[in-house]
Amino acid sequence: MGKVYLVGAGPGDPELITVKGLKIIQHSDVILYDRLANQELLAYAKKDAKLIYCGKSPNQHTLSQEKINSLLCKFAAQGKVVARLKGGDPFIFGRGAEEAEALRKCGIPFEIVPGITAGSAVPAYAGIPLTHRDYSSSVTFISGVRQEGADTEQYWRYLAQGTDTICVYMGVKQLPSICERLIRYGKNPSTPIAIIHCGTTTKQETVTGTLENIIEKAKHIQNPAMIVIGEVVRLRETIQWFEWNAVQQAFPIQAALG
Repeated sequence: MGKVYLVGAGPGDPELITVKGLKIIQHSDVILYDRLANQELLAYAKKDAKLIYCGKSPNQHTLSQEKINSLLCKFAAQGKVVARLKGGDPFIFGRGAEEAEALRKCGIPFEIVPGITAGSAVPAYAGIPLTHRDYSSSVTFISGVRQEGADTEQYWRYLAQGTDTICVYMGVKQLPSICERLIRYGKNPSTPIAIIHCGTTTKQETVTGTLENIIEKAKHIQNPAMIVIGEVVRLRETIQWFEWNAVQQAFPIQAALG
């Protein structure tokens, strides 16, 4: 009997994977990897490792979740070491729990290897702290994709009034609905909001605004993107470093000063 490792690949920057996650990639016989797992990490795989892409994008799944579960069990039953490489953390909107349940049902040994989730890493790269003594003592992670019938009055009232900072995964298409509901249930329309596209990578782009104007300002932004809502977004003006560093590398300060 082999073993399956559900590995968090981190938020995008390949250097943000954990040491343990990298070691598992190096020793795996089979690697099933997601769309948001940086494919540069596959360069560390063994030359004879079997690589299987099973990424999911909106309305387009390369493999169904049931098929992925089946492959994990199949290869492990053949005595292989299997890495399930998932963007971010496997237990934060990564369906890792569903895969773990399927493995346990089949009697397959498995291990969870946590990763750095986009919800904390992407705002940090945009210069936005999720907590701050003056602005935020609570953070809520939510998915922009919710099951039918799951949007309750109590849910949106809590988000609007009961937490300081909101981080939204997979929320670009739902942005108008998210802003409208937060305002409807008591969030100030002038609440700051940031949308960060391809965070922690060289393609990172951040757009900031308020709940009442962000839709127009960020209409060009596409997935993958992380949405951050709350007063902490104001701190980006002074803390932003990643995009600023990229500009300085392209236009050195010395050259700018003549």
